[in-house]
Amino acid sequence: MGLPAATAFLKPRKARPFYYHHPWVFSGAIDHVEGDWTDGDLVRLCDDRGQYIATGYVNSNSQISVRLLSWDETQSIDEAFFREKIVQARRLREELLAVNTGSNAYRVFFGESDGLPGLVVDKYAGFLVAQIHTLGMHVRREMLLDILEDVYKPDGIFEKSDPEMLEHEGIPPTGGVARGAEPPETMQIECDALSFGVHIRTGQKTGFFLDQRENRKVASWYASDRRVLDCFCHTGAFSLYAAKLGHAKSVLGIDSSASAIELAKSNAKLNDVNVAEFRVGKLPEELRHLRGDGHLFDMVILDPPQFAKSKAGLRKALFAYRDLNAQAMRCLDREGVLITCSCSQHLSYDDFELLLNEASFEAGRTLQVIERRSQSPDHPVIISCPQTRYLKCFVCRVI
Repeated sequence: MGLPAATAFLKPRKARPFYYHHPWVFSGAIDHVEGDWTDGDLVRLCDDRGQYIATGYVNSNSQISVRLLSWDETQSIDEAFFREKIVQARRLREELLAVNTGSNAYRVFFGESDGLPGLVVDKYAGFLVAQIHTLGMHVRREMLLDILEDVYKPDGIFEKSDPEMLEHEGIPPTGGVARGAEPPETMQIECDALSFGVHIRTGQKTGFFLDQRENRKVASWYASDRRVLDCFCHTGAFSLYAAKLGHAKSVLGIDSSASAIELAKSNAKLNDVNVAEFRVGKLPEELRHLRGDGHLFDMVILDPPQFAKSKAGLRKALFAYRDLNAQAMRCLDREGVLITCSCSQHLSYDDFELLLNEASFEAGRTLQVIERRSQSPDHPVIISCPQTRYLKCFVCRVI
């Protein structure tokens, strides 16, 4: 299990990123693979001269043909290797970051950033929710679940892998209870003295956007005595941070999902928040209607879904982001605060800044950037793989 089955040879002048520990080897960089192997097996990665670079697992069905695990040729990729990665990730969260203090919901394992491409695990109270999105992890699924169960001793592990990502990897649809008990229909979690109901089975991603935790805290700092509009509010997390922790004057949360809005209303009651109103609506049309009716706000939060799911869709996404931000600025009173986010991996910070500049011009406003932020630290960035820094968040003053 721990030894490579074959050797993948790179084309000339393709080795540099992998010497610097980028973990993704795209199919176009590989010249050929020698040896007896099947998809999911370990392979040695060598340059065009046969010089060893790293070890990873192969998948001919994926655009990323090899995902790298180790740059040590003597390293055995066995159960002990995977266990140490998971334990090391736990030490980061619990010892260095102490994210388990005051919160019982956080990311415990983040794919490439923690050394195992394709494995994402979130903790919700006594349950783990796992996403296993690469074939190399999928064929080792039972072993990984055993380790997670042993290390965390959860009440249960629920698998919630993205069907689209599984299809790209040639993995049949999978999901549901993987270990232990079945999670309740609504799981209650605690974050920063706030409580939230989470639908693990039916909610987006693994049930809650844990990557925005620190940005919600920052939003609460700017919300004091302000009229806040929370766009794409989902189940109300930004809204309730602004209302309860930030003491906002009023909060209006809008989302296109009726089920998310119902849970947002329930979360408001759970936290004894009576200054927040939630309603179903489609954005950015709602912004145009609010502006047309003369409704202005002191603070607007934009946390839209991923508009650019691929490089091919980036151009169209840029127009969508620009229009959305321009409409939001028009809904702000003078010297209002705009907190605007993008979770599109293919949209860079520089591109985001450029579109914000264009949006401010369209809106006839001036934008002052106060902070440039990213995802919460339990979603660490591995410096050799810039793609792991996917979340962009700008805090701005609009004048």
